[in-house]
Amino acid sequence: MGGLVVAVKDLIIRVEFESEIPNVGEVLIVQNKQKSPLMVESLANDTTAVCVNLRSSKNIQKSMVVERTGKGVEIPVGDDTIGRVFDALGEPLDGKPPMAKDHLRKNIQDIGVGGSGFLASKPEVLETGIKVIDFFTPFVKGRKIGVVGGAGVGKTVLTMELIHNIARSNAGLSFFAGIGERVREGYELIETLQEYDLLKNTCMFFGQMNENPAIRSLVGISAVAAAEYFRDEEHKDILFFADNMYRFVQAKNELATIMDQVPSEGGYQSTIFSDVKVLQDRLSSNQNGSITSVQTIYVPADDLSDPAVQAIQHELDSVIVLSRKVAEQGIRPAVDLNQTVSSLLSPDVVGERHYLLSVQVQQIIQKYEQIKGIIAIIGENELSPADRADYAKAKKLNQYFSQYMHVTERLNGVKGEYFTIDQTLKGIEEIVV
Repeated sequence: MGGLVVAVKDLIIRVEFESEIPNVGEVLIVQNKQKSPLMVESLANDTTAVCVNLRSSKNIQKSMVVERTGKGVEIPVGDDTIGRVFDALGEPLDGKPPMAKDHLRKNIQDIGVGGSGFLASKPEVLETGIKVIDFFTPFVKGRKIGVVGGAGVGKTVLTMELIHNIARSNAGLSFFAGIGERVREGYELIETLQEYDLLKNTCMFFGQMNENPAIRSLVGISAVAAAEYFRDEEHKDILFFADNMYRFVQAKNELATIMDQVPSEGGYQSTIFSDVKVLQDRLSSNQNGSITSVQTIYVPADDLSDPAVQAIQHELDSVIVLSRKVAEQGIRPAVDLNQTVSSLLSPDVVGERHYLLSVQVQQIIQKYEQIKGIIAIIGENELSPADRADYAKAKKLNQYFSQYMHVTERLNGVKGEYFTIDQTLKGIEEIVV
């Protein structure tokens, strides 16, 4: 039995059923010319489903008939999807033909079936070739790393460089979820991957800034579902890149506002923590394979205490903070060395040499921040010889962590640099020892 549309408010459509009310997450089809798809967001009561208009169709009216599909949002999976670009509903965005209707598909709400037990093993550090990341936030297989920063400080460029360096050196399978970012950046990323012959090992999902909040909130889930398939069914290790996680929270907040939900004290939706957890908990590893994720997080008004930023940061193993002040000094990547932290920077993961050197560098950088204000008042010559030496070391370190990127070669004409971890450690030892 189908239902009838009883109310239309922006993207929210209320559908009433006489019997057999659909499940949350089920896709419904409006019987209009466009066959507009709806997704059940919640159940208002025993007979009414609150649905989201997935394609922003303008031709849905009261009293229209709605048919159930008995299925959720399903996306194509399998080897044929590698090298392709899809939207949140699994439709192609790359100009190539859509997948056949009988092609293998996966419901995006179905959490991976490979089991949750992850066999403990020695942490495997992946080399990124970027000095500041390899030193302060070691990139460990199966863990999560976040790139946090305001608008225009280089989050997307750093992510593209990580894709270039890690994906090329590991030649594994990469997934990219473009969540609510600029359409131009999506085109540039695809062009960069094609230029370096990396698209053949990458599967991409985009729900960009021009899409409605329903699509933007689903695209991350769709990409994760596809990654879970390759992890559980084909036993592959996955590199998962998401740009931008804040936009996921923002899209969920927009939907909550349209549905007249009461916001939390911080101004975001009351379900912000569960929304973040639903996505982050699926970026996990098990006995079949691992998912190693890199996530960018936009910081509204450069405020790191923003509730959405905090909610996402709590899920990460390492946090790279990009600073506007550092960017203004011409240092790229513009990493704030004091705010950048990692729970993986331990002797067990990186070794004794790296760990002890990191402690030494952090002491120097923190001391630099403390005496910077004093120098501004009384000048560098009034410092003690020891403080003066540490101040000089700190300035050298700040410059040392600046690096030219491969993905910006065609913009600035300067060849990109790649540093092994050993080269990075030797360079730092020459400065601090």
